[in-house]
Amino acid sequence: MNKMKLLFVSLIFSISLSAQEFLATVTVDYSQVQGSNVQVYQTLQKSLSDFINTTKWTDNRYKIHEKIECNFLIIITSRNNNSYNARLQIQSRRPVYNSTYFSPILNFVDSKFDFEYTEYEELIFNPRTFSNKNLTDVIAFYIYYILGMDADTFQLEGGTSYFKISQQIAMNATSSNFGGWNEIDGNRARASLINNVLKTDNKTLRNIYYQYHRLGLDQMSDNETRAKNAIGNTLETLSFYARGNYALFYPLDIFFMAKKDEISKIFGGGMMSNANIAQIKETLNALSPTNSSTWNNLKR
Repeated sequence: MNKMKLLFVSLIFSISLSAQEFLATVTVDYSQVQGSNVQVYQTLQKSLSDFINTTKWTDNRYKIHEKIECNFLIIITSRNNNSYNARLQIQSRRPVYNSTYFSPILNFVDSKFDFEYTEYEELIFNPRTFSNKNLTDVIAFYIYYILGMDADTFQLEGGTSYFKISQQIAMNATSSNFGGWNEIDGNRARASLINNVLKTDNKTLRNIYYQYHRLGLDQMSDNETRAKNAIGNTLETLSFYARGNYALFYPLDIFFMAKKDEISKIFGGGMMSNANIAQIKETLNALSPTNSSTWNNLKR
């Protein structure tokens, strides 16, 4: 009987674990902070990893191969007792159909990640109210942002419900004393980011994420030329932003930060395509001139 109970408990645990959404790696870098008590950083790292990977963030069931792979790198820049100043690097990727390749979706830094943390405290998140510590609020904000971005690559505007949760988290935090939330903090503030993601102006970019991945990368194994044509046509639609006042449109910057190297590889060799490379180069140079050395080397 005891063996049967153990088997049942193990099965329930396995089912519960497989239902979670994330395979996240959390790293806490404390090399810039003086002091001998490093245990608190290691505890924080484990607690956040457990918080992300064992919390049920959605009502959906995720199989093992469907879990979202992501990285959270927390760089501690200073500490005063239980108060921390840090930067947060967020990375996520999604698998490409019928291949071993993973396409980068996010790779950017939030430079205003300040929080309070007491070693061994339970990490609790409530989507209806701000925690007054900022730690789980920021992490949860980006959890739902990652979920939204991932969903947008599989279904046209599939991430809207997740983006709205991120928006609610940002609204909860706007009256707090922690920086990085309010639109007055600039175009990279969390409220600015998520409000722009949900604006009508961003529908073109959200459609690009879907077409680039589902109609482009996911078709590479079937027909590389056709897939490259689809990606090229998708990149051409970015000209919508070149015609408007989008120089400070952060969602575009996030797209280029994640995709510039991948675009370079796609149009750097392999099968020839019919993509209008001249037009693509012109559009990409107009929108992301700091990457001109990359864009100018693209070829069909």
